Amino acid sequence: MNSRRDFLQTLSLSIGAAALVQPAVADTPIFDTPKADKQLRVALMGLGGYANIVARGMQECKVAKLVGIVTGTPSKIPEWKQKYGIEDKNVYNYENLHEIKNNPDIDLVYVITPNSLHHKHVLQVAAAGKHVLCEKPVADNAKQAREMIAACEKAGVKFYIGYRLHFEPHTRELIRMREAGEFGKIKHVNNYAGFTIGDPTQWRLKKALAGGGAMMDVGVYSTNGARYCTGEEPVWVTAQESKTDPVKFKDVDETVTFQLGFPSGIIANCGCTYNFNHAEMLRVMGEKGWAEMNPAFGYGPIRGNTDKGPIEQPDVNHQAYQMDGIADAILNGKPDPNVTGHEGLKDMLVIDAVYESLRKGGAKVFIKQ
Repeated sequence: MNSRRDFLQTLSLSIGAAALVQPAVADTPIFDTPKADKQLRVALMGLGGYANIVARGMQECKVAKLVGIVTGTPSKIPEWKQKYGIEDKNVYNYENLHEIKNNPDIDLVYVITPNSLHHKHVLQVAAAGKHVLCEKPVADNAKQAREMIAACEKAGVKFYIGYRLHFEPHTRELIRMREAGEFGKIKHVNNYAGFTIGDPTQWRLKKALAGGGAMMDVGVYSTNGARYCTGEEPVWVTAQESKTDPVKFKDVDETVTFQLGFPSGIIANCGCTYNFNHAEMLRVMGEKGWAEMNPAFGYGPIRGNTDKGPIEQPDVNHQAYQMDGIADAILNGKPDPNVTGHEGLKDMLVIDAVYESLRKGGAKVFIKQ
């Protein structure tokens, strides 16, 4: 596998085809089909592998529409224009991005550039007066995330992070069950996300572009999963790193395990890796019940089971559900889904503390709010 994209696409499929024949926990969709008088018009910024997945997914959207692109690779423009009906007036590069301010036909820009460029690009989009959706991790650190939130608030634009699982029905059902108290008091969470990264020259292995390694990439899933399984914010962390290939991973972390301590006394054991496949699971244990997701974080199908039986929810296109969910909130004035810049900041506070613990040899670090 050469990328997180391959991991998320293929790892889930290996398990998701299995039929589930036990009684269902729930068999109704979490969301109604969104409706609006108009569509949210979206431009994608950065036309790499994941942007292609988003673009294909958006063909299923009901209230969001792909209308523009921002790219630093001119050779990609003709294919994107032809494939998605992009008009010349909605094509931008990184040098003339500021001109998007004068384009009334674009409402939101989805930033899908390398991690360490998110800060710069979100500030540029906000200054242009457009709503912003940014891929996770939101930034290199919490300081940058705060600056991005402040810039968007000052500009009066919405700022969202690409937490697609917050729209995914199986994950939503797990969260609903936890909020309804069906597991009782949560006692423990265990999760892992990872894959074998390929091409040693790719940007994800360069700290200047990625901000870090496995922890900044798939570690976000472990961190966010622990938070939505508990409904609490962690207050301390301890972390350990193992590195089997110091050449390939000279700039970034390879495998990180970390423990999160929560105010109620829950401890979550979490991990992430660039060193091996078949590492995608989440388990939450409570006084009255339990739930597990396996696959838990890929592009689908997600599969879940509980002490009451399987989590039966529809398999959906994650990217389409995410874009329609965000469009629904903006166009219809609904409360923001739990994917705002503040949600991204909460994960960055944890990730900052993980890296501090690693620098201190695994010492307990209290998370600074």
